[in-house]
Amino acid sequence: MNFYYWLGYNLSRWLARLFYGFRIIHRERTIQTGPVILASNHQSFFDPPLAGNACDRAIFFLAKKSLMDVPILGWLLPKLNVIPVNLEGGDRSALKALIRILTAGNCALVFPEGTRTPDGNLQPAQPGVGLVIAKTRAPVVPMRIFGAYDVWPIHGKLRFSGKITIVVGEPIYFSDADFAGEGKDLYTRLSQRVMDAIAAIQLPEENLRA
Repeated sequence: MNFYYWLGYNLSRWLARLFYGFRIIHRERTIQTGPVILASNHQSFFDPPLAGNACDRAIFFLAKKSLMDVPILGWLLPKLNVIPVNLEGGDRSALKALIRILTAGNCALVFPEGTRTPDGNLQPAQPGVGLVIAKTRAPVVPMRIFGAYDVWPIHGKLRFSGKITIVVGEPIYFSDADFAGEGKDLYTRLSQRVMDAIAAIQLPEENLRA
């Protein structure tokens, strides 16, 4: 980790614990070496830094290309391993960058839904993550974020109370049979498999009672 990433990594976790009782459950399921895709639902702006805390090493993120035009952010985000993405349409350059990152043995965070949820519910998977899986065959660690939407909804105000929890699911390893077919149908099927794994993750009962 470079200094800026290390600082953001630790500061985001400390602040999230202070204000939102932030926890990661089953962090031991995260694959800490080699190429791996962390795949999460997307509820708020908090998601990338908090999901990144599931890994001991630096990971790579996608973010809106327009953020690079914001003073200070445009300088800082590349130091936090952010890859700019054009959200106006399918940005193949961003997907190619993810493929290069994973091929080099690194870890990347993706959101199969493509964007933040408008209502707190899970959205359909987009084929982009399936394409990356097909090209790299990297294993996927699904995770699900709970509570971040209530704290900072897409069109709402930031709240300084609430509870945010991330639950990590069992890793998904792919076999040759998983890559039968080609093109968008294959990518959509792989993306949906990941999204189904995210949807299957639930909060432990003790968290529901808390």
